Amino acid sequence: MSRSERVADAIDRPWLRELLARVPVWRGVLVLNYHRVGDSAGQPWDRTLWSASAEALDQQLELLAAEADVIGLDDLPHVVAAGRGRHVLLTFDDGYRDNYEIAFPLLRRRRVEATFFLATGFLDDPHVAWWDELVWMVRSATAPVLAAGPWLPLDVPLAGADPDEVAAGLVRLYKTLPADRADAYLDYVAEATGAGRCGPREAEGMWMTWEMARELRDGGMTIGGHTVTHPILARLPVAQQEREIADCLQRLQEELGAPTRAFSYPVGFPGSFTDETRALVRRHGIELAFSFYGGYARFPRWDPLDVPRIHVGPAMNRARLHATWRLPQLFARPD
Repeated sequence: MSRSERVADAIDRPWLRELLARVPVWRGVLVLNYHRVGDSAGQPWDRTLWSASAEALDQQLELLAAEADVIGLDDLPHVVAAGRGRHVLLTFDDGYRDNYEIAFPLLRRRRVEATFFLATGFLDDPHVAWWDELVWMVRSATAPVLAAGPWLPLDVPLAGADPDEVAAGLVRLYKTLPADRADAYLDYVAEATGAGRCGPREAEGMWMTWEMARELRDGGMTIGGHTVTHPILARLPVAQQEREIADCLQRLQEELGAPTRAFSYPVGFPGSFTDETRALVRRHGIELAFSFYGGYARFPRWDPLDVPRIHVGPAMNRARLHATWRLPQLFARPD
C-alpha cells in the first residue's frame, strides 16, 4: 500500500472524519473527470480510460450525494461569485456509449448532475479513436518487435512484453507529434505490428448517438464540446484549431437546439492548449473551459478558461474519494 493510500484509509476512519468535518480546509471547486464506466476485462482498448465499474461509480455517487455539495455546471457562476464553500462537479469526456448506458441511470438514481463533453465526430462518423487504436494494434500484433527507425530510437519488443506498457509509450509519443504527422505514425504502427488499421466495424456500439445525447440533456445533464476529432489542439495551426472548435459547437447546437457554453480541451495537459486556443474558445462563446492536469479551482485564482480537473481511475475507492474530497491539496493531483 502506498503512502497516499495509507493516508486515505486513515482519513476514512470515523473519529478522524468527524474531526475533519469541523475543519474548513479548502474553498473552491473540485472537478472529477471520468472517461469510461464498466468492466475493462478482456477489452482490446485503452484500459487506463476505464474510470470505474458500475458498482464503484454508484458507491462514489452515494458518498458524494451524502457528504459533498455536488453542483451542476449552471451553478458554477453563482458559487464563484459567492467565493465560498467547497463544491464538487462531475464531468465525463469523449462520448463513450457506456456513459449513457451505465453512468446516466446511476446519476439519475442518485439525483446527481454531471456534464458530458462530446467529440462530435465520434457521434457523426463512429470510428476508433487514435488512443484506442494504438492499444488495439499492440494487442493484435503479429510482429515480435517494433523496429527502431524514424519513429522510434530503439527496438520495442512486442512478444512477451506487457501490451499496456508498450501501448502507453506509443500513446505518449503520439501526443508529442505535430498534427500533420499523426496519421503517418498510426500507419507506421499498423504496419510494424502487423495488425493493420482498425476498420469502422470495430467501433460499432462504442459511441453515443445524438438521440442518447438528447436524452442526457432532457434528463438533467449538461452537454459540452470536446472538438470534432479529438486532436491535441496545440499541435494544430490556429486555423485548424478554430475549425475543430467551431464545427464541434455548431454540430452541438444543430443537434441539441441551444448554444454550448462549456468546453474541455482534448488531453488537457499543460502544452496541449495555448493562449490562442483560449482566445478561440472565448471568441466562439465558451464561458467555461476545462483542463485535465490535476488540482482544484481556488476562488481567488479562478480562471474560467482553465478550470482544472482530476482523473478518476480504478484506484479511486471510497476511502480515496473521501480523502480527495476532504483534502484536495494532497490528493487532487495527476495520477
